Amino acid sequence: MTQPILPGATLGVLGSGQLGRMFAIAARRLGYRVHVLSPDDDTPTGQVADLEVRADYLDLASVEAFAKGVSVVTFEFENVPAETTRICEQFAPVRPAGSVLFTSQNRRREKTYLRDAGLPVTPFVAVESFEELEAALEQLGTPAVLKTADWGYDGKGQTVIRSPQEAAAAWAKLNAPHAILEAFIDYESELSVVAARGVNGDFASYGPIGNSHSNHILDVSICPARVSQHVAVEAVEIARAVLERMDVVGVLCVEFFLTRDGRLLINETAPRPHNSGHLTIDAHVTCQFEQQVRAICGLPLGSSEQRSPSAMANLLGDVWANGEPDWPALLAYPSVKLHLYGKREARPGRKMGHLTALASTIDEAEQIAIAARAALTRK
Repeated sequence: MTQPILPGATLGVLGSGQLGRMFAIAARRLGYRVHVLSPDDDTPTGQVADLEVRADYLDLASVEAFAKGVSVVTFEFENVPAETTRICEQFAPVRPAGSVLFTSQNRRREKTYLRDAGLPVTPFVAVESFEELEAALEQLGTPAVLKTADWGYDGKGQTVIRSPQEAAAAWAKLNAPHAILEAFIDYESELSVVAARGVNGDFASYGPIGNSHSNHILDVSICPARVSQHVAVEAVEIARAVLERMDVVGVLCVEFFLTRDGRLLINETAPRPHNSGHLTIDAHVTCQFEQQVRAICGLPLGSSEQRSPSAMANLLGDVWANGEPDWPALLAYPSVKLHLYGKREARPGRKMGHLTALASTIDEAEQIAIAARAALTRK
């Protein structure tokens, strides 16, 4: 049996954004120390960590020294080179394993892996040339979505092709050697299931969360999602199958399309806590970040019971467009919790923070979240 990593130990995080920040807060609350490595300094994670190491992920000497100074390594984003995790694994457990990251960070590998495992994914074809794109369009039809295989997030690295005549322009715009073409899904809603799996295979999830996007960036999440009990159970079962198949130790999010005929299709996975799961900080007994700490340290997972219906609204840099937001106006809502990430510069589309609203119903929580966010700029 694997010995647990107990409070007082030092946990290492690769990546230094807001996910790492909230992980570090949860870890320190449990009595752990936190070291973070990324190419930046004065980062959201670094501001609350015990040690911030500024180094490129391919500065392997620095990565080795970092890994030697911690008891376990985890991630707060996917775009960490495989060589970095390989070095870390020589000196400390990496959870989830580098193999999980390697699969999830490339859309082609991820989709192929899940499809070959018998899990429901959006129909896709691998594309590496314009000629292959033309053939894929004949197979899947239009509209379809052309996506880079690597490094895509928040709608970046993808474009919709609405007719075969748009193919040449779309391929030129993508400007990537490796891509996939996905069938365009006429979906009813977008869902996510954030789940954790422990060293011994124990499993916990928060059930499906309903998500709405604006300009390809998550805008508002609600929990529980507005779906039938059958869909809710099936979504968790599929998520569990993904974590078990990939042998995940840690937290992983499975994002779904719910089609208009009631089918669940996996859109993508993220081997870390997820933006949609931020509402668990205020609405659940154990939040996704504490679950991440517990899982990677080999401790029992906490209860994922939800205390009340909740809604989360992202705060993007756009909120700062006309000056400092009106924080007192937002905080006048008694059931709203504010979370800011400590980023130095507000830019349009940049995630600067979020708010969570708690209420007796989903509809009420969503209305409060939207109203509270609007109050920030109502001057």
